[in-house]
Amino acid sequence: MLMQEKISVSLDLFFDHLRFEKEASPHTVTNYSVDLAQFAEFLEVQGIDAPEEVEGKTIRSWLREMMGYGYAKTSAARKLSSVRSWFAFLFDRGLIPSDPAKGVRGPKLPSRLARALSREDAARLVEAGQSGEDPLRDSAVLELLYGCGLRIAELAALRWQDVDLDERMVRVLGKGSKERIVPFGTCALRALGSWRDSAETENGHVFPGQRGGAIAVRTVHRIVRRAALKAGVANVTPHVLRHSFATHLLEGGASLRVLQELLGHESLLTTQHYLAVGADHLRKSYELAHPRAKGDNGDVQGNDDSLCPEE
Repeated sequence: MLMQEKISVSLDLFFDHLRFEKEASPHTVTNYSVDLAQFAEFLEVQGIDAPEEVEGKTIRSWLREMMGYGYAKTSAARKLSSVRSWFAFLFDRGLIPSDPAKGVRGPKLPSRLARALSREDAARLVEAGQSGEDPLRDSAVLELLYGCGLRIAELAALRWQDVDLDERMVRVLGKGSKERIVPFGTCALRALGSWRDSAETENGHVFPGQRGGAIAVRTVHRIVRRAALKAGVANVTPHVLRHSFATHLLEGGASLRVLQELLGHESLLTTQHYLAVGADHLRKSYELAHPRAKGDNGDVQGNDDSLCPEE
């Protein structure tokens, strides 16, 4: 059977929106098209001819079917995200009276701790920006991501009026339009100064896009991926650099309260979950700091029970 005409047309509109308005990569559009083609086939079997006929229970039934086919929870969650984006687009354009996907919950995913690079890997990656596609820009991007722990959207939105090179401070507009001040070091200062001198955009975005406005998020991802490849470090995203920033500060002695402010977290609980310290660092810190971890000669106590009397 052929896909229903109304659904086919609305999908084409959405894909054009991704390509030309969101400037999504061909890979991203392909992923959306695969997910939504599966959903459209399900709707066809259900006898649903138009997007406005879809209800929340329809989407939940489709999710159960996907899980029954053996899709992993992460895959099912991604497919649901595609469906949500499609319906949100249709609702925003006034093409459907309500958004049926808005209240649909996805499968509960296992929590995963963010990965942090070693200090050596992070340094190699940032330095690889000097041999990037646009060395001055790439170096400044990487120095801010790792040196300030900025979210990718925060970095993209940054304007020169928010940067104080003399005080080495940057004003960041984070989630919920909340401002915070984040310091940066001499390496970022040099990179930003060199980039500003070459870019000559002191009154606009720190990292302008090719078509005006801010740099595209996918461009920042590309800068990080290329630097990671040159540095020989696998599976690095801008978020990994943010987590590395926080973890290395914590290991260097920064308090969770300070990190909460630097990261822009509303709750300290978020910071605590975000900054799980590696087991090796915990053990070394314990051995250096706790009096019951050492023997009489100052060595790590190990199996020496001389300081631990039996109960």
